[in-house]
Amino acid sequence: MNVHEQFADDLALYALGSLAGDERTVLEKHLEGCGSCRRELEQLRGDMSLLAVTAYGPRPPARARQRLLTAIAAEPRKPARARTSSRAWWGILGWVAAAAMALVCVGLLRENGWLRKHNSFLNAQYLSQRNQLAQEKEKNALLSDPAIQPVILRAPNSAPQPQGKAYYRERSRSLIFLASSLPQLPPEKIYELWLFPASGGAPIPAGLFKPDARGNATVVNPPLPEGVEAKNFAVTLEPESGSHEAPRGTPVIVGAGE
Repeated sequence: MNVHEQFADDLALYALGSLAGDERTVLEKHLEGCGSCRRELEQLRGDMSLLAVTAYGPRPPARARQRLLTAIAAEPRKPARARTSSRAWWGILGWVAAAAMALVCVGLLRENGWLRKHNSFLNAQYLSQRNQLAQEKEKNALLSDPAIQPVILRAPNSAPQPQGKAYYRERSRSLIFLASSLPQLPPEKIYELWLFPASGGAPIPAGLFKPDARGNATVVNPPLPEGVEAKNFAVTLEPESGSHEAPRGTPVIVGAGE
């Protein structure tokens, strides 16, 4: 049990004004340094205010009140002992009802807090799954577009084990790069993907990445400028922070046009 769960019941009783003695002192001292419990206390007080509003009903007409008083006056009087006993029982029943209502309120307030937290968790999970689904749809649309010809990148001046494929759509600036059999990175080094414009301008950085234990890596939709036609792609070995402006490291795999 964590600290907040330990004080959960005391917070509800404190909001109802029913916590006293050492327990009240300990809770108030805890509230001075715990913002989470203070926020929970404010929520409990707000919920209790709503419950209090719902306790008011319509006011009965004056005629009904007068008829009730007249009927009570006409009833035969019981002995004083009987009246005293009856009042005592009604007083006990009143306290029992109040205690039962307090327990119900505590249970409802705790359940309401749990439902709010559970709802927040479900919303976060839904947004995460929706974003993942959108990315998968975009990736599948790009990979299945018959108008896109993948650019194959191979290792220069060596056996063609490391290789990559770049799928690029100019009009939407969409790029998916798939690499395989890449050598493992030396210390403080990283791979950087470059896009070479067809206009002959400076190479454009298209993402930093590290391969997994099998040498595979993926780059999906890096930030790219608008309206750039690609002539070729290349991957270089750069310092861990990347070069960003122009390739400075050793070419690792290069498109067939370079």
